[in-house]
Amino acid sequence: MSIIQSEVRGKTIRVLLVDDDEQLQDSLKQAIELDPALTLLGQCHSLSEAFAALDELQPDVALIDLGLPDGNGLALIKHIHEHVPNCESMVLTVLSDESHVIACIEAGATGYLTKDTRPPEVLERLKQLRAGGSPISPLIARRLLNRFRGAFTGEALSANTNAAAPAPFEAAEFTPLSDREQEVLEMVAKGFLQAEIASMMGVSINTVSTYVKRIYKKLAVNSRTSAVHRASELGLISFKDF
Repeated sequence: MSIIQSEVRGKTIRVLLVDDDEQLQDSLKQAIELDPALTLLGQCHSLSEAFAALDELQPDVALIDLGLPDGNGLALIKHIHEHVPNCESMVLTVLSDESHVIACIEAGATGYLTKDTRPPEVLERLKQLRAGGSPISPLIARRLLNRFRGAFTGEALSANTNAAAPAPFEAAEFTPLSDREQEVLEMVAKGFLQAEIASMMGVSINTVSTYVKRIYKKLAVNSRTSAVHRASELGLISFKDF
């Protein structure tokens, strides 16, 4: 484990890297050191190192690989979610199948990226996460949409067409989205990054982040995947449009 206390800067996003890939760690370290908005607190190469570093360093974000020499990064995500509430977990892994993605989200991860994501983009996603977003690689987002699409199609085929649809989210609890929020929601559901949404809408990333926070609050969710699921339940988006 490498602790980089001397480089800590004030009012920045404090990052802990947890990955046994030395080359990737070096690339991310170099990128973080060039970004004034980020501070690299330490580099861990195993679960045991990461558990030890959490209490000592108190990071804002832990960037976690799932395949570590002494165990699965999922255990670290669960620990952070339950015992380190001020830290968020972002997964960075080669695994992109639905089972791993969903397991990580359920364990408490607030972001999930695949390792084909370039270091500069990883850093932008870290900033989005701390701004209230839940960054997910576009390919994974589309796979999850396909999963939900299949699930809802199956429910529709098996349901009694004369029966009333269940209401897992009471309409009375829902504050309608503004036109701009609806526009952002649809682009989020299609897997676009906040930077891409900002460019298409002609606004700043901070503005998009604010819209996303409002959407999450109105839908009573805290992740991109949950927002898409809830929006589909409310009829705000249709999977046939994707």
